[in-house]
Parts: sequence; structure tokens; C-alpha cells
Amino acid sequence: MQWINAIRENFKLRPLWMNALLLFCAFMAFFYVPWDFFFKPLAVDEEVWFGFLLRGWAAKLTEPLHWLIYLAGSIGLWKMKPWVFPWASLYSLQVAIGMFVWNYLDERGSGLLGSTLIALPFLLLAAALWKSRPAPTLAPPASQD
Repeated sequence: MQWINAIRENFKLRPLWMNALLLFCAFMAFFYVPWDFFFKPLAVDEEVWFGFLLRGWAAKLTEPLHWLIYLAGSIGLWKMKPWVFPWASLYSLQVAIGMFVWNYLDERGSGLLGSTLIALPFLLLAAALWKSRPAPTLAPPASQD
């Protein structure tokens, strides 16, 4: 069970909420998006980008972008790569805006207050990711001998 210990040690690298985000990205990258892409019928396929709902072929053709985003999030968070924090923060901000716009414009939506409440967790996630980004490391200046 050495691999279980390796996973436990890796999960100690980040706070609980970030581990939850890692697990979500991994679930989406390795289970949900592949199922959605390969097995969900075209007639019911839907994707939301920037708050606008895409259906059918438009949805199916943009699914690989979601797949790449979640795969990059999984790898970046697993390896704690510095690049993951600004990009995950910006993606979360885009999701917040998209959730607000989609909920506000869709006939099933819940108006201005409901749209704001739905967007709020993603805004908080974007802020937490931005705040968590590691400070850039500066190499010592090269000697001028």
C-alpha cells in the first residue's frame, strides 16, 4: 500500500479546500468529461461558456476544452505547479461570471439575487486561489566577474 502513503503525503502539501478542488478536477478530467464526450447523446449535450449555453454539436466540439482545463488543473494541483494558481483563479472568475450570466439570462434562472448568490462561491474560490499563489522566486544575480 505504498501508493496510498504517497497520496497521503501529497495531500499534506495543500489545504483541505485545495485538495477538494484537486479531487473535483480529477473527477471531471478522468470520469465525467470523458463520459460526457463519448457516451452522452448529442441531442442532450450541453456546455456553458461565459454564461452562454451551447447545445448539440457546439457543445460536443467545445467539450475537449473543458477536458484540457480539468486535466491541467489536476496535474497542476497534484504537482503544486506555480502556474496553476493564476490560471485556476482566472478560470474560477470566468465560471463565476458565467454562472451569473447563465442563471440571470436562462428562463430557469432565479433573477439578480439568485444569480449573485450562485456566482459568489466561485468568486470566493477565485480569490482564494489568487491569494494562494506562490510568490515568484528570484534567482540571485549572476556575478559580473
